Amino acid sequence: MIKVMWFLKRAEGMSLEAFRDWWLNRHAHDVARHQAPYLLRYVVNVRRDDSGLGGKPADDHDWDGVAEQWFADEAAYNAVYHGGPSPTRGDTLAHTSRFTRLMVTEHDFTSHEGASR
Repeated sequence: MIKVMWFLKRAEGMSLEAFRDWWLNRHAHDVARHQAPYLLRYVVNVRRDDSGLGGKPADDHDWDGVAEQWFADEAAYNAVYHGGPSPTRGDTLAHTSRFTRLMVTEHDFTSHEGASR
C-alpha cells in the first residue's frame, strides 16, 4: 500500500472560502475522475477556523489543506504520477502558492477491536 499526503497552501490573494470551494467542488472531482483506475481512496481535508476552540490557535498557518491518496502499490502510483503530463497539475498550480508531498506508512490505532474512541 502506498499512501501520499499532499499539503497545499492557497494562492496569494485567494480567500480560504474560495480555496475551499475550488478544491471541494471542482478540483477533487477532477482528481478522482482522472486517477480513478488507480486510486483506492482520496480524502481532502481543508483547514477550518480554530479560533473558538481550546488551546492556542495558530496566528498563521503554513498549509490550508491536506489531501490523502491511497494506491494499492507502486505500479498504481507510478501509473498516475509517471504516466505523462498530469491533467490536474495546471489547475493546482493556478490555485496554490505552494504544495509538497509526503509519502507515509499509515498506522491506525483506532481500528483494532476493542479500541476506545
